[in-house]
Amino acid sequence: MSTRILIADDESMIRDSIAEFLRSEGYETQTASDGESALEIVKNGNIDILISDVRMPGMDGIQLIKQINTYASDTLVILMTAFASVETAVQALRSGAADYMLKPLDFDELALRVNSLIERKSLIRENKYMREVIDRSFNFSFIIGESPAMKAVYRTIEKVGPSRSTVLVTGPSGSGKELIARAVHQRSDRKNKPFVAINCGSIPEALFESELFGHKKGSFTGAVNDHDGHFVLANNGTLFLDEIGELPLSMQVKLLRVLQEGEVKPVGAQKGSQVDVRIIAATNRNLEVEVEQGRFRDDLFYRLNIIRINAPGLEERKEDIPLLARYFLERYNTELRTSVKGISGEAMAMLMAHEWKGQVRELENVLERAVLLTDHEFIQPEDLPFSSILDVAKQVELPDQTSLNNVVSAFERQYIQHMLKNFDGNRTETARALNIDPSTLYRKMEKLGIEELKNGGQE
Repeated sequence: MSTRILIADDESMIRDSIAEFLRSEGYETQTASDGESALEIVKNGNIDILISDVRMPGMDGIQLIKQINTYASDTLVILMTAFASVETAVQALRSGAADYMLKPLDFDELALRVNSLIERKSLIRENKYMREVIDRSFNFSFIIGESPAMKAVYRTIEKVGPSRSTVLVTGPSGSGKELIARAVHQRSDRKNKPFVAINCGSIPEALFESELFGHKKGSFTGAVNDHDGHFVLANNGTLFLDEIGELPLSMQVKLLRVLQEGEVKPVGAQKGSQVDVRIIAATNRNLEVEVEQGRFRDDLFYRLNIIRINAPGLEERKEDIPLLARYFLERYNTELRTSVKGISGEAMAMLMAHEWKGQVRELENVLERAVLLTDHEFIQPEDLPFSSILDVAKQVELPDQTSLNNVVSAFERQYIQHMLKNFDGNRTETARALNIDPSTLYRKMEKLGIEELKNGGQE
């Protein structure tokens, strides 16, 4: 569809000559002799660009822009005037004009400006579309889980998202802390503003201040240009500080000052500038212990720990494993152009029984590998990288029809018996090998009806 341009000017010769030129360039044009008639055309038609004189009888160009921002915010405006002044230019741009030109117009320059605005409008439309896509995507459908632990997380996100409060997300590595942070951002009035993520554990200590707060050209060796830090990049949006527990003590003091004063000072700068940034921090460390041991400042901890959201590990949400596994199966079928139909009961039992030290990230990697390498329609136990328990899985006898919980219990019983036998019935050593507490092992044995070996014991 051709770009539609409206020219508003009280001098007929000027508006007609501009319209004729733009028609010759392939644009659809309309004209208006004053601000009121221009506004009516904009209200009634899909005008992409308005080229308007500043001084017109009745409604002038500045007033026209303000009205257009109300009725047709997608219309971009070029203001033109024969009375050049800095004040007029500033006023025009502050009112919402996309561009500003002096009369008499240079038509070649006008063509360049119009073309630039068309590209800008295309980007605006694309960004608007992408925001709509993101809004649809970030409705918790990208966080997989229906367990009570995850439902509690969803409820907290819904409550704290619209606030301006600082959020601390805790949980083991690979449990989806950044996804939770992004969901909080999407639930806030900052959702159309930047979400900037920085991993505090991946930046050398010497570069921390420059990365967070920026630097001025020449402030240190290698600073060949001015550099905006992450706080400036996230202005009016959200800054996600992942692995905040890795932040050096020297930087903790400076971060605390920024949080208290809302001002960042780039390295080498004489003065700072105000920023409006919501902080979401994340850590897999126990910050209370870090504070007690002097590795993390207590005043910064209290500043960050206003709202806490815990990202539960898979051991707290075992019932979500089948949902996650099927999600990753479908995802990697699409990405790898494979057609694996599903996961066998025996393989699912192994996924449910596995100790996921790498959490959801490890589960995703296992499913990607299985989808890529399997020769079966359904993923089988041998497609999973759990060779130490594969033989046990093959020995588990299952009825033809049984629930997933029964499958898991049957495998768990068989595997615990297998490990107890390997350690001559020693529960302490068996629990250590299974990466669980001896008390947990005892409860499982009692629940599953596993008897201790006659010559076994605690030690």
